[in-house]
Amino acid sequence: MSRHRNVRGYNYDEDFEDDDMYGQSVEDDYCISPATGRLYSCLDQMRAVLGDSIPDSTLTQAALKYDCDPQRALDFILTEENTNTHAPPASESRVEAEVVPKVARMTVSGKKQTMGFDVRSAEENGVVVPSVRRGPSPEVTAAPTTETPSKPSAVNEDSAAPTPTRPAGKSKQQLNIRAELEKRQGGKPLLNLVVIGHVDAGKSTLMGHLLYLLGNVNKRTMHKYEQEAKKAGKASFAYAWVLDETGEERDRGVTMDVGMTKFETDSKVITLMDAPGHKDFIPNMITGAAQADVAVLVVDASRGEFEAGFEAGGQTREHGLLVRSLGVTQLAVAVNKMDQVNWQQERFQEIISKLGHFLKQAGFKDSDVFYIPTSGLSGENLTTRSKVADLTAWYTGPCLLEQIDAFKPPQRSVEKPFRLCVSDVFKDQGSGFCVTGKIEAGFIQTGDKVLAMPPNETCTVKGITLHDEALDWAAAGDHVSLTVTGMDIIKINVGCIFCDPKEPIRACTRFRARILLFNIEVPVTQGFPVLLHYQTVSEPATIRKLVSVLHKSSGEVLKKKPKCLSKGQNAVVEIQTQRPVALELYKDYKELGRFMLRYVGSTIAAGVVTEVKGSTYIHLFSRNTFLFCINQHFLILHHEDVLIVNTANVYTVLDQRVRTSLNWILQKKNWPKPLERSAIPPQSYTNIK
Repeated sequence: MSRHRNVRGYNYDEDFEDDDMYGQSVEDDYCISPATGRLYSCLDQMRAVLGDSIPDSTLTQAALKYDCDPQRALDFILTEENTNTHAPPASESRVEAEVVPKVARMTVSGKKQTMGFDVRSAEENGVVVPSVRRGPSPEVTAAPTTETPSKPSAVNEDSAAPTPTRPAGKSKQQLNIRAELEKRQGGKPLLNLVVIGHVDAGKSTLMGHLLYLLGNVNKRTMHKYEQEAKKAGKASFAYAWVLDETGEERDRGVTMDVGMTKFETDSKVITLMDAPGHKDFIPNMITGAAQADVAVLVVDASRGEFEAGFEAGGQTREHGLLVRSLGVTQLAVAVNKMDQVNWQQERFQEIISKLGHFLKQAGFKDSDVFYIPTSGLSGENLTTRSKVADLTAWYTGPCLLEQIDAFKPPQRSVEKPFRLCVSDVFKDQGSGFCVTGKIEAGFIQTGDKVLAMPPNETCTVKGITLHDEALDWAAAGDHVSLTVTGMDIIKINVGCIFCDPKEPIRACTRFRARILLFNIEVPVTQGFPVLLHYQTVSEPATIRKLVSVLHKSSGEVLKKKPKCLSKGQNAVVEIQTQRPVALELYKDYKELGRFMLRYVGSTIAAGVVTEVKGSTYIHLFSRNTFLFCINQHFLILHHEDVLIVNTANVYTVLDQRVRTSLNWILQKKNWPKPLERSAIPPQSYTNIK
């Protein structure tokens, strides 16, 4: 009965809500002509070689132009792409033309006007325009402008709404960056200051109290810090909490990362970086020191504490060597906690004599090193000259703030191509993501296209923030936060360098450098493993070759191909990294040409880049497959592997058919041997065209 009820209650209409197509053949309903079949066959063969990097419309046009002959059509497309890639118009970025197979164009009043990626599009004027247009557009939506066209129905050249406000190649020339800098800062130059010293020397307390006395921290906030520090049993750490904002730093009582803030003196704008003093956080300290123009070295005047930080194992020596090796030439030595020794002149002179001899050996000039007795906890001699009788009896020099204000600002490389070292990457609330870092050279404006190396990806700058203030531009020396779009955040890491696409920075895995060895216990030999610290990069590396030993002062070659290097020697070596690193030569960019080498927790050498060996990036059709060249060997690498090329023009395709495609290209270009598995035999294919 139960089955009978199921049959009776079954709704047969549910099975036939759509038309019943069973038993009917549809094979003959959709036949195609022989010409269309030839076209589809030709397109399939072309896609087998080129993959999906070329638009279907371009493939179809090429196939129809050559009567569906795949060989002739492929020759035409590859030749056209090669021409467009390496001979772009002057108004377009060379690198952008290589990335995008087809240049974006838009038609204005019957005349084609080429717009590359370096121009400000109509989107910035309120019109949403696709970032890549694959063909000429017959219609252009007019954006609201200050000038009304004389003929609304027909847009002419003089009043065209999409005309960029900053044409490519001319935008940066229109901005007088020197004048704009003076206007923005009110005549005050920018100075990047890093505070260094041994752990527990009082760096954070000293600078936190300085900021409070300058009014950068209000009384309500300071009272809050004092109450929280008392509850935690660390009442003396209240001023340090101004810069140590994370819970872990406050719990442990040590600075772990570089804290950054801003204050002003009578004649300068200071970007303050509070570096960690513990030896476990030396990599973070190097990151801060690499971005500094001047430094304040804080030493503890207490009996035994100065000696602990200055002798072997202390960080006072290492910090002094690091900042000098990274280009800092002006140094203020804050002899802190002088109140604990009753402001004794003898103790002050004892510290000066020991420290002065070492700093002179490190490369500091006596005229560029200044000593100031201070007390971070009581605030004596920080912002105003102390009136303590025990101090004024023998010290008549400036206070710490006066000495910081007396530092000479460096010359900024604002005329050089744009360079920014990424120190942090995070997701923003809106579209895109944010990167922070210091602009080492050039300047950037909202709407500019930038190239990220080594990822070799381009993106658009949508916003610029400097000290929580939105700006339209920023220049060399600024610590900025850029909001960028057009790139995946997972491709950007700390240590990447954003650069001008027209003049990109070079990326390599092997370079030659001149190094100065410090006090090392183990001699450096060929194959010696080190940790390379370059700007914000920390990368494992190996010393692959010992080229020569040089004279320290004259640079004369004393010995070629030494077996090992010992402490104090000056040498030329070749260093190889595990992953590509974007580098600049020291002679071109002093800020970007310095690096440090560490081994087993100790800094063993400082160096400058003198030569990038052979390998540099170029832009290819596909983002997933690249051609790699080293020692005249070309290798195919996919996805996230090392992606480096040493040629002027290279054809490449998607990774599914890499060998087949490159074999076809090699045969078409009459090169001697086809690609075998993953490498071309070591003939010198240095000009693949």
